Amino acid sequence: MVRLIPRDHSFFDMFAKMSSNLIAGARTMVDLLENGGDIKSKIEEIRRIEHVGDDLTHAILTRLNQTFITPLDREDIHRLASSLDDVLDFINASGARIAMYRITSFPPAAAQLARIILQQSQELEKAVALMQKSGEMIVHCVEINRLENEADQISRAAIAELFDREKDPIALIKNKELLEFLELATDKAEDVADVLETVMLKNA
Repeated sequence: MVRLIPRDHSFFDMFAKMSSNLIAGARTMVDLLENGGDIKSKIEEIRRIEHVGDDLTHAILTRLNQTFITPLDREDIHRLASSLDDVLDFINASGARIAMYRITSFPPAAAQLARIILQQSQELEKAVALMQKSGEMIVHCVEINRLENEADQISRAAIAELFDREKDPIALIKNKELLEFLELATDKAEDVADVLETVMLKNA
């Protein structure tokens, strides 16, 4: 098997931690939207996880500035860290909308989108773990893109249904924005997959 990049695992270990933390955030959002319960505490947990993500991103960028020879292009390390952080940012932003708008009843599509974000996050974790292996990572990137297309369809159909059945314009606006932010999180996951594909092509 062709090795794509040198045996410096420090950055890859940090990316693995970011991926694992992203899964924790996505899983908490799924729990919130599927099970309800103590919505406030679950939103606070998502916020805590997002702060951990910020710290991990900062640690990678700090190490990048301190490292003379990096295993990947500096620009790619920066883009990968930032794009992984963006997914978690939009999960957190979705939670913030729930808190800000005091949404207690969610459209069914919200949980579907959260489940897709979780699936994408799990695929990202697998892809990041395979960054040093030729050809194997692309399977997970393709699946992430497929999931994003599925999320687009779910989001469009759900928003169309909202306009058809929701008589309260305020509730319509709140739920529409929640769905849009969740769908944006799936877009950001696709952006991570694009960065990973770029890294693979550069190092093939």
